[in-house]
Amino acid sequence: MVEMSSDLHVPRILHPTDRIVTGRIVRLMDGYPREVRIGQPVLVAVLAAAGVVGLLVALARSLLSAGSGGARRRFKDLKKGPEYLVTPVRVRDTAGRLCEVELHGHLPQSALHPADHVQLTLRRQGDPDLPPKIERIVNLTTGQLLTPRTATLWSHLGPPLLLQAVLGALLVAALVAWSALT
Repeated sequence: MVEMSSDLHVPRILHPTDRIVTGRIVRLMDGYPREVRIGQPVLVAVLAAAGVVGLLVALARSLLSAGSGGARRRFKDLKKGPEYLVTPVRVRDTAGRLCEVELHGHLPQSALHPADHVQLTLRRQGDPDLPPKIERIVNLTTGQLLTPRTATLWSHLGPPLLLQAVLGALLVAALVAWSALT
């Protein structure tokens, strides 16, 4: 019979509270997707403003030609936010503590390796149970400055839709101002 020793030391993994952590990369865990949350009121406002211009463009197209127009994304597709990669990263800080942080987005494959000496700039996430998110990495081993990028609400909606929404909002504002003057 094997006796279990209670003297085994299991390293405790901490979520650092400091804004800047310096240490060595211990392990890059397997990444998983997480979805950006999109507030329905924001999406409805953008789509309503864009719809004003969309109606005018559709009317102009029907008057000028029989063009079919481009493919439009459905509300359901826009409401489902974009996914981004979350990679848990284990770092041993200068005090010897094992810390876990999250890397959101993508970096070049050769950017980080276990044993690299790094300085991380961190930001707390909305959920206190989640480890802090990496905003910036200075890889002191290679001298690289790395900033992970993730998809945002604005990149998900796209420049054409956002430009159309701005034009629609300006058109509605001009109509309201004109009707107030007359």
